[in-house]
Parts: sequence; structure tokens; C-alpha cells
Amino acid sequence: MPESPADTIRLDLAGDPVELLQTLIDIESVSGNEQLITDAVEAALRTWNHLDVIRDGNVVIARTSLGRAERVVIAGHLDTVPVAGNVPSWRVGTGEEMEIWGRGACDMKAGVAVQLVCAAALTQPRRDLTWIFYDNEEVAAELNGLGRISRERPELLAGGFAVLCEPTSARIEGGCQGTMRLVTELTGVAAHSARAWRGHNAIHDAGGLLQRLAEHVPAQIEVEGLTYREGLNAVAITGGIAGNVIPDRCRIEINYRFAPDKDASQAEAYVRRVLPGCDLAVTDVASGARPGLDQPAAAEFLAAVGGEASPKFGWTDVARFAEMGIPAVNFGPGDPSKAHADDESCPAAEVYRCRDALLAWLGTAG
Repeated sequence: MPESPADTIRLDLAGDPVELLQTLIDIESVSGNEQLITDAVEAALRTWNHLDVIRDGNVVIARTSLGRAERVVIAGHLDTVPVAGNVPSWRVGTGEEMEIWGRGACDMKAGVAVQLVCAAALTQPRRDLTWIFYDNEEVAAELNGLGRISRERPELLAGGFAVLCEPTSARIEGGCQGTMRLVTELTGVAAHSARAWRGHNAIHDAGGLLQRLAEHVPAQIEVEGLTYREGLNAVAITGGIAGNVIPDRCRIEINYRFAPDKDASQAEAYVRRVLPGCDLAVTDVASGARPGLDQPAAAEFLAAVGGEASPKFGWTDVARFAEMGIPAVNFGPGDPSKAHADDESCPAAEVYRCRDALLAWLGTAG
């Protein structure tokens, strides 16, 4: 009987994490097509007897059950955005300057490679560990594998602290911002542009709102020692039907990035205070996550990594842990500005640095 593609893929979790990264990149796993990489990850983890491995759809969860007083959850997604001529992987440079190029190198197969080698190496960790590898992070939120598990089997995500291995250039980024999208539709009266006085221009009415947004000074808010810079901006505007018609509609979309000191209702109230009298409708919202750096596990983690923590600008899946009452941080190899880029890459040195930091933090119990 011929071998299936999954049978021919071998992930070496005891070897060089950079070589493992290249193997992972070479398994194309655009969102919705994670079956092959999930099969390979599951098969590799099942060879390590200290791990209890659970497969749920295209989510793999590997856990230690050593009776430790605390449990840490470490998560990463297996999917990527569409390939742009950047699979299979390749290397650029040598030695400490070497970079691995290819789709997913930064976002976030470098982080997954670190997770896998650490999951294999940490046979007697100080804390019990839950390693999560999930699908569909790069597409609609309702498809997100981590979100699905949090709804259907939340007990599998339980822990006192979590790390999401998103790219952070091997620095700790605490929590994340929340994000809210709102729309307002201004109405006027249509008329022939040659007789403009018979109509009312809805696009012109947008001027006052846009001016208020332009003059708005975003807040800088400290949360648990990290300063989050907020942002309130018009991000899209549409209106008009023809070059000779006074527009009777103008639709403006607004994005608010808010610090994790607010929940969704507080964020909405803030926008309404900034834009009084504006008829706003919330179309999408995701609350942020507090950094949780006051937790003992976080303090030890920061000491192992070195340097200072910084805030996460943008939204990540750490917010899903926050919803469950689990403080979480972002930490992984790769410059986040390279995520989704055609020249996506990751420095090999950051892969080693992240691996060494996790091993030093989680260590081996005496």
C-alpha cells in the first residue's frame, strides 16, 4: 500500500529548531488546508511518552500531567496567509546573520518550531505544560481553532498563565489592545450637480466628523506598568453614485484601538463621548487583554528572557485567554512587520533565543 503524504513527513523534535522551521514552512498550510501539517505535528508529539496528546479537528493539544502546583499554556497557530511564491523555504546569509525565508517563517512557524522542540525537551518541567497547535487563525474569527476549543472544551485550555508564540522579535509583549469598528451613515438629498442648491451634499457633511477625528489626541494609558497608545481613526469612506449627482449618502467606517483597561461597553462609550451627536453603529468588537505581568510565572518568564516587556499594539489571541481569566503574553521569534509580507523571513538567532528562554524559564524540576 503506498504511503500517504503525511507518512513521508517526519518532524525531528530533538534536532535543530531552524531545520525544523524549514520543514514546517515546506508543508503548505494556508488557512483551511491545515490537515497535512496537523497530521505531522500530531505524529511527532505522540512519540514522546511524557506528553498526553489530544486531537480535535485540526487542533493538537499536548499536555504533561505531573501534578505540579501550576500549569502554563503555550499556544501557536499552524496556518498561514496565501503563498506568494515563497514556498519552499530557503536560507539567506550564514552564521549569526542567517535568516530563514518563506511563507510562515515569521507568522508563525518559527514560534511553532520553538514550541515543538521545547515540548519534546521538557520532560520534567517545573510547571505542568499545555502545548496548543491550532488552525484558522488568519481567517474569520468564528473559524479560529483556539476560539472553538475555548467554547467547546475550555477545560483543555485551563492554566494560570499563557504564552502565545506570535512574532515579537524575541521580546515579551504583554496583553493586547482591543479593537472596535463602527460605522456612521450621513444622509442628504440627491440632485443634479448643475442644480446643487436643490440637494444636500452628504459627503460635505462628513467634513466636521473627519475634522474631529483628525484633531483627536489619542490617549496613552498605563496598564500594569505598560503604556498602550490608543488610536481612533476613519479607515474608509464611501459615497456618491455618479459624477453629476449630488450624493445623498456618505458612509464612514471608524476603527478604535483601545487599551486593555476598558471592556467593549466602555470603549463604545468613549467613542460616543468623542463624537457626540453622531449616529454610530458598532459592527465588530474584540476586547483586549491585560498583560498579567504581576503574576509570579510572568515575573520568572521576564527574568529568563531578559530586557523589559512592552505592550502589544494590535489584537492577538491572548485576548481569548483573557476572556477565560488567564493572563497571557506574546513571545516569539520574528519581526511582526514581516508577517504576511512577500519577503517574509525570520532570523535564525531569534529561533534559538526563544527556545533557550523557554527552556530556562520552564526548566527541569529537581
